[in-house]
Amino acid sequence: MAGKAGARSGARRNNGSNGNGGGARIGTTLGLAPWLGIAVIAILLDQVTKLTILKTFQYGEFHPLTSFFNLVLVYNKGAAFSFLAAAGGWQRWFFTLLGVVAAVVIMWLLKRHNGQKMFCLSLSLILGGALGNVIDRVIYGHVIDFLDFHVGGWHWPAFNVADSAICVGAVLLVIDELRRVRRGK
Repeated sequence: MAGKAGARSGARRNNGSNGNGGGARIGTTLGLAPWLGIAVIAILLDQVTKLTILKTFQYGEFHPLTSFFNLVLVYNKGAAFSFLAAAGGWQRWFFTLLGVVAAVVIMWLLKRHNGQKMFCLSLSLILGGALGNVIDRVIYGHVIDFLDFHVGGWHWPAFNVADSAICVGAVLLVIDELRRVRRGK
């Protein structure tokens, strides 16, 4: 009997308290809350800025702020660079479903790798951006864009805070991977 009790306590000690077991892993993980919090902040910033533009601009109206930047209210029924914007309406639900699937995969990755700060920060920004645009597609049937950068007569496609979060997240993801590869050499 004493042998069984000793074996149980030894197993418990090895699983949670030594430097190589589960205790060390728990100490280095942050949980999902901080990462989901970052995604929620990105969603809130995106939605507040979109609502502000909707309340103060008419469709197509623009206000130059600098020689290379305008605020403008435009709608995008497609994806990046208005890809599939002229499709028959099915793209709204396709891109909505794609955003939801991406969000589920990202949350799974966040849960699985929540101790990797740069990786999770990048995924959190992508998650917030994807869901910000999903909200637009569900509520309005299109994404609200309002940031318009231009050089001379050439304009980049207008975008929004959600798109910015996705781009920053993607850049951080590449940086994180390059750092990981460099550490592996």
